[in-house]
Amino acid sequence: MAGPGNVELTSFRRTFTLLILLVVLPSAGLSGFGIVAIVNERAAVEKRLEGVWAGRLASAQAELLGAFGDATVTSKDPTLTLEYDGTPLTDVGFNIRGDDVESNDPRIATAVKSIAPELAALPSRPLIFSVTSPQGTFLLAAVRDGDRIVGAQLSATAVTQLVARVGEHATPPGEEARFVLLPVKREAPPEGVVARLMSGVTEVKEAALGPPELSSTLLPVPLQDFRLVVQATGEDPVAAASTRNRVVYSVLLGLFYVTLALGVIYTGRTLYREAQLSRLKTDFVSLVSHELRTPLTSIRMFIEMLALGRVKDQQEMQTVLDLLSKETARLSGMIESVLDWSRIESGKKQYRKERMPAQTLVDAAVAAFQAQRINAPANLTVTIPQPLGDVEIDRDALSGALLNLLQNAYKYSKEDDNRIELRALVDGDFVVLEVEDHGVGIPRAEQKRIFDRFYRVDTLLSRATEGSGLGLSIAQRIVQAHDGWISVDSAPGEGSTFRIHLPVAT
Repeated sequence: MAGPGNVELTSFRRTFTLLILLVVLPSAGLSGFGIVAIVNERAAVEKRLEGVWAGRLASAQAELLGAFGDATVTSKDPTLTLEYDGTPLTDVGFNIRGDDVESNDPRIATAVKSIAPELAALPSRPLIFSVTSPQGTFLLAAVRDGDRIVGAQLSATAVTQLVARVGEHATPPGEEARFVLLPVKREAPPEGVVARLMSGVTEVKEAALGPPELSSTLLPVPLQDFRLVVQATGEDPVAAASTRNRVVYSVLLGLFYVTLALGVIYTGRTLYREAQLSRLKTDFVSLVSHELRTPLTSIRMFIEMLALGRVKDQQEMQTVLDLLSKETARLSGMIESVLDWSRIESGKKQYRKERMPAQTLVDAAVAAFQAQRINAPANLTVTIPQPLGDVEIDRDALSGALLNLLQNAYKYSKEDDNRIELRALVDGDFVVLEVEDHGVGIPRAEQKRIFDRFYRVDTLLSRATEGSGLGLSIAQRIVQAHDGWISVDSAPGEGSTFRIHLPVAT
């Protein structure tokens, strides 16, 4: 059968797992929605820009085709020479006579030979056309000259300059874009899954490394192997147009995740502390039950002795009465500790503060401690090297807090070294009361938790020390109510030093 601790731990794990699920799933959905929104927004911006540039492309295309149509023939010997607006357009030439094709560039010769039959009906005016062959894509010009056809490849430099010129006419001032003429890729799709994947990766890489395309259009026949493209030359306008919304969303998403992480951490820590607190409460009930049972058993036993007449003489009678008084006081002290803690927790604890010498507080605590140790004197040394001044305190409450430190020092002292030192001194604007013992000490990891409610360094019911374990918690809350604090220095096997810091009355 699972114990209370295991049940609480299981409940904590279930609660925390449910919390993570309820947080992670919506956050994942929100992230997915945000990514889709960003992608859709970019697509919408791209479509809008493409629509804007489509009209400009149509205007540039018309001007480019008009320029090709207005090109003039300046020479047909030995090959064709074309000019537009005084600028030569042609480069490497070729001649076709019958089935023979002559050119200084074998690639041009091969490409022209593949379409030679179609050029048989070429008119006497120059025609600019495109051709694609395994050797590449070419922009050519040709014209009939008697029984032969003369032609030439258009110069890449001249065409680039011409396209740039018509692009400037179509581009509004301030827009960072350029117009280029690019060949249309007509490659057969690669065979095999790996080849297709590699081809796709190459295309994506080229698109990512190259300037972004704002819009493009295929040129009409006979220039169908080329497309007119407008490219961004500065900042990506698509990214610029959608940056604001992306930044806003990213900031909001970042804040959401930071808040979410802090919430999860805080909730997790709270759940963990509550689980620990529940366990400590259970331990506390067991502890108090054990501690109460001992004096109650003793009291019942002594009462039975008196009732049965087993006490014969006056000396035995006095001994039994002293023991009854001791156990009753012990029982009353434990109940009073629990009631004090209840009053402090509920905020019903009332303090009657009065201005008095700090020496009065020390004397009251020492007197109460020595009265408890009549039959077992403690090796207590009190050192007050200088006048302490006045403090504004509830003497009964604070003397109880100091008494608790003295009692703890006595309980946890070593059998062979039960020295206890109480020192009082002034440190700036504070009166410091130090209680030092030479007992077992407190591990560093436990020092921050010894003031927690229901917490004890040693929770074993078989330990030799007595008490409810609320003493330090009560003492700390009392000192804090007087605008002070308690600090501790300790090491295992070297004893402990507790210090109460109280402000000097002004």
